[in-house]
Amino acid sequence: MDRRLLAVLQKSGRISNAELAEAVNLSASACHRRVQRLEAEGYIRGYVALLDPRRMGLPTIVFVELTLSTQSEEILDAFETAVKRIPDVLECHLMAGTADYILKLAVEDTEDFARIHRQYLTRLPGVSTMQSSFALRTVRQTTALPV
Repeated sequence: MDRRLLAVLQKSGRISNAELAEAVNLSASACHRRVQRLEAEGYIRGYVALLDPRRMGLPTIVFVELTLSTQSEEILDAFETAVKRIPDVLECHLMAGTADYILKLAVEDTEDFARIHRQYLTRLPGVSTMQSSFALRTVRQTTALPV
């Protein structure tokens, strides 16, 4: 039942409790209690509005692969602290493989990315190499986890 609730909420976060209860065939009070428990236990981290990047003037997605000069704890910590302060970074992941980190950014265009590159990316501590790739088209995108 919890998985059914989570599946519906992932797709329709603004659904009313009554509609959610009906969708999963539960009473409204039982549904409300379960959702509260899922929130309290951390299965549901929050509720958000997903904005359209094109409408927001940020139609270009850029992935930046970064390799650090060393993977000492001090460098990793300094890098991660600095990345968290860059408002244009949507995601940052520590990687296994050829790159140490991969960043995802939504930008206006190549000029906007050049500004971010100059202002922030070139100043990140410990970076030895950086490679940027521009997405030509998004084929599949979801925020829903398989439940």
